[in-house]
Amino acid sequence: MKTEKATFAGGCFWCMVQPFDSLEGIEAVVSGYTGGDLPNPTYEQVCTNLTSHREAVEITFQPELYPYERLLEVYWSQIDPTDAGGQFFDRGDSYKTAIYYHTEEQRIAAEKSKQQLEQSGKFTKPIATEILEAKEFYPAETYHQEYYQKNPTHYNRYATGSGRKAFIQNHWGESK
Repeated sequence: MKTEKATFAGGCFWCMVQPFDSLEGIEAVVSGYTGGDLPNPTYEQVCTNLTSHREAVEITFQPELYPYERLLEVYWSQIDPTDAGGQFFDRGDSYKTAIYYHTEEQRIAAEKSKQQLEQSGKFTKPIATEILEAKEFYPAETYHQEYYQKNPTHYNRYATGSGRKAFIQNHWGESK
């Protein structure tokens, strides 16, 4: 079956894996870095906010089973799209949100979904999430992969303590 890539920056990549991980048609969700020009950046380098990379997830999916438009719906419901300075507890350029499109069709779908969110009235502040052309994606270090499964106690404490879980519940309802 045909697969495509989708790349989303939504703040801490630990929190962006689980929402996509068990959806039908998702083959892989990889934590990593994208958007910058430094080849093979490390977590420590990206955290300096000097590399222009953002923490992101790269999703390999089967569009016949789970269309890109549905991935966008899940993505929006995991972030504060009005926060231009990072996400929740995590501040700085490496934690800013972005949809990285791989095809013209993805760009059009992303722009349409952003416009729909802006017009929905759900938020009073402008939508700050950027829509950018996909750049090289570099997988993060092994200890960051599937973090929510490897370290569930710390992951849940982080997702709660950062304010992400409460924001999702208050603005989007049940997390998807």
